[in-house]
Amino acid sequence: MIIRPSKPADAAQVAPLIDIVFTEMEIPQLMRVPKKTLYSVLQQAFLLPTYRYGYPQILVADQKGKIEGIAVGYLHEQEAHIDDALQPLLPKLGLTPQSSLFTDTETYPGEWYLDTLAVAPSAQGHGIGTKLLQAVDPVARAHKADVVSLNVDQQNPRAKKLYERNGFVKNGELMIGSHRYDHMVRPVGE
Repeated sequence: MIIRPSKPADAAQVAPLIDIVFTEMEIPQLMRVPKKTLYSVLQQAFLLPTYRYGYPQILVADQKGKIEGIAVGYLHEQEAHIDDALQPLLPKLGLTPQSSLFTDTETYPGEWYLDTLAVAPSAQGHGIGTKLLQAVDPVARAHKADVVSLNVDQQNPRAKKLYERNGFVKNGELMIGSHRYDHMVRPVGE
């Protein structure tokens, strides 16, 4: 298995992995969208380089051509406009271009934010999440960040244990949508 930057050709395999997190978050606007439609829009959005889930923000765990996990991240300073590129595609989801899927602030100044860590259900429990977590430090360092942050749903203790094993510590709480999250940080490694 290799961890590598994603590329446009990965779109079809990455879309269902992004949706794992969307499903857990219970985003009301997306819960009524058919999966086929959602995946089509996610694949189009994946090609937009400045979008939150655009390929330049994503690392993939590639097992002989099969994408088994993703890590999505960006600098805090990008957060305010990270979803702007998606606006023209929102009508395909039955939403207006002025709609917003994410209205809550998720990160803080100076952080490189790990927005999404997802592993295919069939590949969980094999260390892929840990490998992806280890791979984000060079990306954060390249963006001149000293801290990697993430948010973990308080209803997901298994994920929190993974993050704690990988050096993350809780430094606050916040609401994202209708769920309460622990905000966790760790210094960028050497």
